[in-house]
Amino acid sequence: MKRLVILLVAFTLAQTTNAQLHEIGAYVGFSNFIGDVGSTQYINPNHLAYGAIYKWNRSPRHSFRASIIRTLLEGKDINSDDPSRLARGLEFTNTITELSVGIEFTFWDFNLHDTDAQAAPYLYTGISYFSYDTLFLEDGNIIPYGSDSSFAIPMAIGYKATLSDKIILGFELGARYTFTDDLDGSNPVKDKKDFDNLKFGNVNSNDWYMFMGVTLTYTFGKKPCYCY
Repeated sequence: MKRLVILLVAFTLAQTTNAQLHEIGAYVGFSNFIGDVGSTQYINPNHLAYGAIYKWNRSPRHSFRASIIRTLLEGKDINSDDPSRLARGLEFTNTITELSVGIEFTFWDFNLHDTDAQAAPYLYTGISYFSYDTLFLEDGNIIPYGSDSSFAIPMAIGYKATLSDKIILGFELGARYTFTDDLDGSNPVKDKKDFDNLKFGNVNSNDWYMFMGVTLTYTFGKKPCYCY
């Protein structure tokens, strides 16, 4: 079985070494948090998000993709429509640095070998790994006490179009479902015995954060034949 996997990988590399097109560029947009503190609106961008993105276009319909994005997540109960949150009046900030890898699927062919203008909607998913500040509630204030990291599932929908034979512009709306519930300090995880009495909100629901932004990428590498 191991030999078969090695042969398949070698065959794939041999087929794609001379038939690949790369993209590298920048991501700029905004983010917002969804959890136990602050607004409950899913699309409510309020802080700058920025980073870099790389794609390897394996075919006209899919690309392997990696990105790194940094942003500040913020939650303020005063911005919520929930009366109990308004009365509580908590707020927090948390710095997020995310590395994401996955696959991007276009709804129809996006063939960069074609000299005509190209445009297509797409979906993206994969796995994200991110670092964040650990927080806890003390004397009515949410304060940091360290740092940690966790995983998230990225889900995004976007639309991209060629501006020239080398430049591609994209617009993307994405969500991250995290595997943690302590981005807002509502469920601190360090020294659980000491922090159990500081938990608040719904401890059975993990946190989310959203991105809305644009990508601008430059294409390079040998034009692919996309042979099947």
